[in-house]
Amino acid sequence: MHSKSPKNVVVVGGGIAGALLAKNLQDHANVTLIDPKEYFEIIWASLRSMVDLSFAERSLVNYSDFLSQVKLITSYATHITESEVLTARGDRVPYDYLVIATGHVYSDPVTRAEGLSKYQEELNKIKSSSSIMIIGGGPSGVELAGEIVNEFPDKKITLVHRGPRLLQFIGSKASQKALEWLTSKKVEVILDQSVDLTPTSEGAYQTSGGETIVADQYFSCTGSQSGSSWLKDTILMDNLDMKGKLVVDKHLRVEGHRSIFAIGDITNLPELKQGYLAMRHAELTAKNLRLLLGGGSEEKMTVYKPGRPIAFVSLGKKDAVAEINGFTMSGCFPGLIKSGDLFVGKTRKTYGLNS
Repeated sequence: MHSKSPKNVVVVGGGIAGALLAKNLQDHANVTLIDPKEYFEIIWASLRSMVDLSFAERSLVNYSDFLSQVKLITSYATHITESEVLTARGDRVPYDYLVIATGHVYSDPVTRAEGLSKYQEELNKIKSSSSIMIIGGGPSGVELAGEIVNEFPDKKITLVHRGPRLLQFIGSKASQKALEWLTSKKVEVILDQSVDLTPTSEGAYQTSGGETIVADQYFSCTGSQSGSSWLKDTILMDNLDMKGKLVVDKHLRVEGHRSIFAIGDITNLPELKQGYLAMRHAELTAKNLRLLLGGGSEEKMTVYKPGRPIAFVSLGKKDAVAEINGFTMSGCFPGLIKSGDLFVGKTRKTYGLNS
């Protein structure tokens, strides 16, 4: 009679979704987390971390601080077979269940100390510049402009966006509120133009509309690509949609693969790619995996319902613009909900850390 040995769950990607899933399963299986860095980052605090290092201190956390029973492999996953994940450093990691959570491609430092010094460098760049150009008027560009103008109101900030309005992922009312707030803080916003990042002379840049912007530093906030290119030569190559997202079923399993799940920004779910939804994916998948690991039947798995659109964009430390089910609010009320702490304390608690 053989004793039941614990099953192997491999999680690829230690972002918001992957790290939470690993935490919620570490007592129920042999969990291995594969990620190219040694720490987890509360990613929506990253723009505040550029102007306030105390945020970086709290939002960069070594995996070992909350994943004490998880085996960590600091490398990139490079290949998947029906039974193993291969890594860039040569590991062959067997799995009974596999969870793909490689949302977006970031070029992050490997250690937490290097991550913190990267933020120190960004802060030094901002402090030593009198004029700053931000490229991209999505949530990152708008929030970064808000953070800098809030902390350093005397700096000249120009934001260039190639689209016709800011924050194109939400309604035009919220875009307008964000534009008015930035303009009221003397941020110059240039819409419908791109910018050539080769300076024509010392710190002078040309836009596609023929304008010249003078800036000591620039920050590019034009989004990052989907973290799925490594899947193109694996058993999941036929499960990627046109945008490079993994096609999942109602239980967040990759279509046609009973033991492979996908969570977070890499999924093709019809919802905004947001951190709090990635956390919901992780919690639901952990629950379903605990059921399966305990010998429960697949019929009892919980179904995921895509999230309703709720968007919060911080404007400095006190204000924000929010859109909830099509209703727009701006100012200090939505700011109270998000902007003060950016949910960092609450998120740390969810991952088992003190707030």
